[in-house]
Amino acid sequence: MILKLFSRKAKANEAITLGLYEAIVAAARQTRFYARFSVPDTPLGRYEMLSLHVFLALHRLKGENAALRAIAQEIADEFFKDVDHSLRELGIGDQGVPKRMKKLARMFYGRVGAYEAAFAADDREAFAAALTRNIRPDLEFWPGAAPVTAYVFEAREDLAKLSDTELAQGHIRFPDAERLAVSQSA
Repeated sequence: MILKLFSRKAKANEAITLGLYEAIVAAARQTRFYARFSVPDTPLGRYEMLSLHVFLALHRLKGENAALRAIAQEIADEFFKDVDHSLRELGIGDQGVPKRMKKLARMFYGRVGAYEAAFAADDREAFAAALTRNIRPDLEFWPGAAPVTAYVFEAREDLAKLSDTELAQGHIRFPDAERLAVSQSA
């Protein structure tokens, strides 16, 4: 009887986490990032956008609320499971996956540090520079950095408006990059 209660709660938490993670993935896959802002439509480019959106979600979920911190950890776990699965789909063997996962985890947490520092200073230029370094290291100046940075700061504001209850129930919203692209070009 007791085990049934725990398994029901675990399944409900899993459903919430998966729902949040699916919304994060959908936001990261908005075609405008790739078509208009020149984010490379490659596995690494998609990893960068997914990392950015996971960062945004984790940034919002951190804080005093223990339930949200637990959800943040579950989202991070889901992200790394997804990355592991993607590496295997790309044909990387069992022996190569752990080494690449270590590298990708270091990359992710390095980005989180740079993005958090720019957020703490409310420094859009530093954020744009970090995005350029991470998403388009082949370019000295990336024209897509400004609109993606504007998107990120708008997303931070939108996520801050969500109540803890909404997030705990699995509701998360990101801005529409298409709408932002229109306002950026106006």
